[in-house]
Amino acid sequence: MSAIEIADLNVIYPPTLDLGPQLTHEQLLHSLDKTMRRHKGGPVWLFAYGSLIWRPECTAVERRRARVHGYHRGLYLWSHEHRGTPECPGLVFGLDRGGSCSGFAYRLPEDQLEDSLLALWKREMPYPSYRPHWLNCRLEDGTKVQALGFVLERHLPSYAGNLPDNLLTQVLASASGRFGSTREYVEQTISALRTHEMPDRNLEARIKRCHSTTGCPGESGMELT
Repeated sequence: MSAIEIADLNVIYPPTLDLGPQLTHEQLLHSLDKTMRRHKGGPVWLFAYGSLIWRPECTAVERRRARVHGYHRGLYLWSHEHRGTPECPGLVFGLDRGGSCSGFAYRLPEDQLEDSLLALWKREMPYPSYRPHWLNCRLEDGTKVQALGFVLERHLPSYAGNLPDNLLTQVLASASGRFGSTREYVEQTISALRTHEMPDRNLEARIKRCHSTTGCPGESGMELT
């Protein structure tokens, strides 16, 4: 596949990415321990804003609609394994600064907490692309809880940022990895948010603009209206 360059923004797809080595088991444990030492006590909640909504990693004893302020959901993280390859990177969601984000808060079982968190770290943190962070999260009944979330590290090569529509169109049409395509991932997230009556209108409008002759959400598959 030939590179596509957007001259005014100096953006090229596919990008040349060097994400470095994956975290070792010991490094994962260190990151997990460091994060949990910042927890203020009480139940451990997890904030789900993307694939964790429709493919949760672990069992929850309680699930509540929730919203966090100060962060928003965006397709800002390059993926060269799960939803793309090194030659044709895909994109996955991350929490970035500004705005707010709706999703679910899962209360994790205390008797399985260690195993649940380790499985979560293996899924979300194979590379240190996210920063585990305790978010101020408001549940649907107004209750405020501290919820674990994975926010983006802007200074790392894995951070794609808010790409222009024509570049996003190319990613949606081309990128596929071990767990499927970026397009499927986005469609499943949009569908899950709609099903639970908390649609992300900004995301839907963005994807609807990304029409491609090789196929893109809005042209086939789910209908974006």
